[in-house]
Amino acid sequence: MIKKKKMKLFSWICLTACLMFWGCAAVGPDYEPQAPAAPEKWLNEPDAASASGSVSMQTLIHWWTVFNDPVLTDLVEQAVQTNTDVRKARVRVLEARARRGKSASERYPVLDASGSATYSGARQSSDGWRHDESYMLGFDAGWELDLFGGVRRSIEAAQADLESNQEALNDAWVSLAGEVALNYVEARTLRSRLRSAEAGLRIAQELYDLAVIRYQSGLASDLDVQQGRAYLEDVRSGIPSLRSDIEAAENRLAFLLGAYPGAVREKLAEEPQSIPIGPREIVLKAPAEVLRNRPDVRGAERTLAAETARVGVAEAQLYPRFSLFGSLELDTPNLSTSANRYYSLGPQLSWNVFDAGAIRRDIEVQDAVRMQALIEYESVMLAALEEVENALKAFAEEQVRLQALEAAAAASEQSLALARNRYSAGLIDYRDVLDIRSSLLSYQDQTAISRGEVASNLIRLYKALGGGCPASAPQ
Repeated sequence: MIKKKKMKLFSWICLTACLMFWGCAAVGPDYEPQAPAAPEKWLNEPDAASASGSVSMQTLIHWWTVFNDPVLTDLVEQAVQTNTDVRKARVRVLEARARRGKSASERYPVLDASGSATYSGARQSSDGWRHDESYMLGFDAGWELDLFGGVRRSIEAAQADLESNQEALNDAWVSLAGEVALNYVEARTLRSRLRSAEAGLRIAQELYDLAVIRYQSGLASDLDVQQGRAYLEDVRSGIPSLRSDIEAAENRLAFLLGAYPGAVREKLAEEPQSIPIGPREIVLKAPAEVLRNRPDVRGAERTLAAETARVGVAEAQLYPRFSLFGSLELDTPNLSTSANRYYSLGPQLSWNVFDAGAIRRDIEVQDAVRMQALIEYESVMLAALEEVENALKAFAEEQVRLQALEAAAAASEQSLALARNRYSAGLIDYRDVLDIRSSLLSYQDQTAISRGEVASNLIRLYKALGGGCPASAPQ
């Protein structure tokens, strides 16, 4: 009787101590949200007075609509639903959510049940077989009290991992929208170059026919004919590679949509056929605000939060673990008799008193992992700033280049018209006409490339700003 009272007293003391420690702060460092460190303004920001307007959040979410190209809009919106990388990122979010739920379940008691039914027999030397039967039903319950916050830190880390995976999904959307648009512009640019090359082929054929007519009339030499033939075949030779590049760009688009090669060919044959054109200049928000909008920066910050919480998980191993346990067992030799009952309950303490410093080394390892996450967060921010600055500069300078190429193409086109008239009048050599025509074809080709590059640089700028991340992610 005295032993029973002492056991009760000991149990109540342990339970009281556990409840006193229940509200203790969790071990390990508390995470403090990181504010993006960024310069006050952009190096290459356009003049607000000459720009078309500031990039709003709504514009960033659906930035591809600024090109007013319905085919591009359809492709991007379809890719968001069917792209394989985005689908994998969605599943990773589901995995992280399940892991968070598993970590949260460690806060609650565990109940195990077991049972058995046994029927056995033994042969007696004189009485034949003797049969026995027995039945057992047992329950075991346990509850580890999170006195030092190891479980709380584990849940905190799992929550941060979930948020990091959600940002990875957002980043997949951003990258996908940019890649679809870039490949679409490439396909449109190649088709524009093909149209210019085919028009150039027709003109080269006309020049060749003109040389043949003049040769047959005795007004030109065989050299003019051969030069015209060489130029004609040179223009013709560039067309197959353009067609091959067009098919490669279209197949890449189909892959981004999670479809088979050739799936977008008919859609790209629809109007508009021209290279999409967006606003010439845009005004950006402050660098710090842009960084906060980028999902890769937010994801790196959430990863840092998770690794910080895991330092507390490691430190919790230094301290004793308190738990409450209980068990109940019922057994009977047969179902017709009353069952025997056995039970046990009480507190339990376990403490790793000596481990040769292994736990402290684990803490140092996790703290080093936390420092790596901090450095990675800083690296992601620097890379984001670099990406925006490069996109701004490239977008502005390519427009200057495009203007120069358009002027050169216009002047070369006028020169060709004058040269053809003078050649027909016998005032200049045929070679001069071919040189001017070759220059014009080159200017037209470079102009198409530059128009595509202007659109591509704008796409890269929107992507660098974190554009394409939906306001509410579909789950």
